[in-house]
Amino acid sequence: MTRTSSNNNNSVLHSCYFCLAICILFNLVTSAAVTENQSAQRYVQYVGNGNNERLQQMLKGVGAAEINWPQGAKQEVTDVKTELAKLNTTYVYQNAWPANSVKLGAVTAVSFDRAGNVVIFHRVDRIWNQMTFDRSNVYQERNRGAIMDNTVLGLEPETGKVLYEWGKNIFYMPHGLSIDPEDNVWVTDVALHQVFKFPPRGEGGKPLLTLGNAFHPGVGKNKFCKPTAVAVLNNGDFFVADGYCNARILKYSKEGKQILSWGQNSFAGRSYDVALPNFFAIPHALTLVPELDLLCAADRENGRVQCFLSNNGSFHSQYHNQLIGDRLFSMAYTPAAGGQLVIVNGPTAEMGIAPQHYNEVHGFVMSMRTRQLVSKFGPNNLQFENPHDVAVTEDGNAIYVAELNPMRIHKFLHKSLAKPMSLSASKVDAAAPLPMVSEASASVDATQTHHHPSGKAILVASLMLVFAGSTFALALIMAHRRKRGNRAISATPPSDLVYRKLAASNQSCLLFGTHNRRHAWEKTEGFKLGGLIDRNGFEKLDQNASDEEQEQETTTISQYA
Repeated sequence: MTRTSSNNNNSVLHSCYFCLAICILFNLVTSAAVTENQSAQRYVQYVGNGNNERLQQMLKGVGAAEINWPQGAKQEVTDVKTELAKLNTTYVYQNAWPANSVKLGAVTAVSFDRAGNVVIFHRVDRIWNQMTFDRSNVYQERNRGAIMDNTVLGLEPETGKVLYEWGKNIFYMPHGLSIDPEDNVWVTDVALHQVFKFPPRGEGGKPLLTLGNAFHPGVGKNKFCKPTAVAVLNNGDFFVADGYCNARILKYSKEGKQILSWGQNSFAGRSYDVALPNFFAIPHALTLVPELDLLCAADRENGRVQCFLSNNGSFHSQYHNQLIGDRLFSMAYTPAAGGQLVIVNGPTAEMGIAPQHYNEVHGFVMSMRTRQLVSKFGPNNLQFENPHDVAVTEDGNAIYVAELNPMRIHKFLHKSLAKPMSLSASKVDAAAPLPMVSEASASVDATQTHHHPSGKAILVASLMLVFAGSTFALALIMAHRRKRGNRAISATPPSDLVYRKLAASNQSCLLFGTHNRRHAWEKTEGFKLGGLIDRNGFEKLDQNASDEEQEQETTTISQYA
């Protein structure tokens, strides 16, 4: 009888632990479902009326103008999720590119040299976060010195093998990179607030031209404040996007003499049908459209591409689409198919503004003639986390995307050229690091997913909970019957009496909890029920994603890009 009662007690106790485990599992599944169905607020949560402190810092310089943005014709409400699903995928992800031996930090820019090699700019061990700059946009980590490893890599386009590298002990916070028709390399450094022109492949390690005062942001003719990008004309004249603070574009002669300047700082928070000329919320990237003599800029926080006549800076046209959303990080032009823009957008709600609609992070191909989206693309047909720059070959056959977090460079081939991938190759790269977003506002929680769960998971969890509840109730009924049977015994031997006292003690422990019993699942190194919960609750997810690029996470505007 003693053995039977002991077994019954163990059965009840194990049933309770099983029920507890099922309850925890149910809570995890349902909470995940709620999280995944919420709009992706990857950065700073909504604060008051949206007057985010970080935003005010980023829009310093000439000052953010108070603008009454025109509404234009009211757009029809679009089911963004449905329309995105309808878009064709015309580019195939090259999962094995580049070679695994290529170790990268946050990749901020990508371009091509004259030989057709893929040239990237990366930050090695530097992360742009809330503490990187003060309120005056002065870099706060100068004491760390310049990045000691090479920041510019030339990759063979077929295999991704590193052909050459340079740029050590020069840069502090890399941002933009472009290569001119003479193979000179132009880069911007947001920590130095400078623009550099280097000879082909950085030969000699010394710049041919330097603009801006190191570590001193400003708005004058010879100063920049976090410049973002450069574009160079065939005659050697070039444009600088100045960038995070001043929100302007400047044109220079080949010798570095300023010719033009236009642009004012105004944050709209969304794109409009009718563009106000010369207003930007972070001109983040530049591209040229030679056939039309246009310079186009990614107006990042206004979610649009603005194009200007390259000879005088006059506004020409703008391009945006509801499916792209309100944040557009970069674009590149290809004359293929009559002229197309290849665009990468970014996650929403980074600057304390509540997202107004569904958003997915993809690459997009837009026809400049029709202004319609032709297709979308992403790693393994999924979404990006924090894309920062994009480059496309002249024939439009290959696209490369620089991503802050995961820290990597992506390659896509047009489906007419790509070989079919094996099943294993089509799987998501498990070795890719988790996203960290934030380039001043790309600090999006990289661990968030964008996929909405089906009802199957919740249904299964609910059935398991019902089963666990039934098991627990049955165990209680058995215990109650056993207790009544014990009371019916008129004569109780002393040994039995001792046992019953112990049994009552065990039952009390079962009801109020005990830490003295170890169970089979706790003896293994695998699943430990207690390991699911820490005394201080769940550990916070790392959010290091934005480009103010990385400030994005909690004060962000984009990884701190």
